[in-house]
Amino acid sequence: MANKRVATELKKPFRLKGEGMFIFLCLLPALLFVAVFTYYPLLRGVVMSFQNYTLFDLLNIHFIGLDNFAGVVTSPDFPRVAMNSFFWVVCSLFFQLLFGLVLALLMRRRFRGRGLYQAFVFFPWAMSGFLIGLIWRWMFNAQFGVINDLLLKTGIIDAPIPFLADGKWAMAAVIMANIWYGVAFFAIMILAALQSIPEELYEAAAMDGAGRFQQLWSVTLPYILPTMLVTILLRVIWILNFPDIIYSMTSGGPAGSTHIFATFMIEKVIFGQDYGQASAIGVIIVLILLLFTVFYVKATRVEKGGDF
Repeated sequence: MANKRVATELKKPFRLKGEGMFIFLCLLPALLFVAVFTYYPLLRGVVMSFQNYTLFDLLNIHFIGLDNFAGVVTSPDFPRVAMNSFFWVVCSLFFQLLFGLVLALLMRRRFRGRGLYQAFVFFPWAMSGFLIGLIWRWMFNAQFGVINDLLLKTGIIDAPIPFLADGKWAMAAVIMANIWYGVAFFAIMILAALQSIPEELYEAAAMDGAGRFQQLWSVTLPYILPTMLVTILLRVIWILNFPDIIYSMTSGGPAGSTHIFATFMIEKVIFGQDYGQASAIGVIIVLILLLFTVFYVKATRVEKGGDF
């Protein structure tokens, strides 16, 4: 009898009534907004990546298959852009995680001026990446920059270093600025996880004779590991898609030595007016992040340790 009732219910056409219709109408503006400003540009970009879409020849737009992807991959700049993107993500991520963890552990303790200290740590995350790039651009300035001034006064160097005009230093300079910017996010997320750890765990570990380092290794890190893994994934996605600091500091220069995929794509649009190849680079970024996310999630499956 129950099976017949279930079968009858399944055969009934789906209709929104009463509360369901009200919920749908409330969600409709948000759904339309996401569709228009997220999914349509995404699909349009994929289509453009298979077209010879340039502003110099708008009357002759047609599908050219994989020619845009071939043009990007075989470009003489592509190997350097790919290598820069790798170092940009790995170096930024490693030091952001390291310094963010240290700051979060320090902020977990109660001390005088803790709120002010937290405000200073979290402040960079409230600023725009482009503005941070401008600040660091002045700091690295060869003539007026505070970094060269400090190095000269301490006797570390004898002459100013043109950090942003020298290909040997420019990439390190933009990575340093990005590290400073991203440390706050790791500190915020890890601190939230640390505050959810029950004090009873530390008390039990202390009763078993565990020192501070053993408590960190056996209690703290395993408990906050899920939060750290999710935060790492988010930061990889954001860092690879983050051209703000590089573009405001060097615009990809000197001589393209600081280009990553995101800034390389911007250059194709602004200077080359080639929306087809720029869209192809965007699709390549999406594919890289999609593959990374799939392998990362499979490789880092852990049991839930704490609240995220």
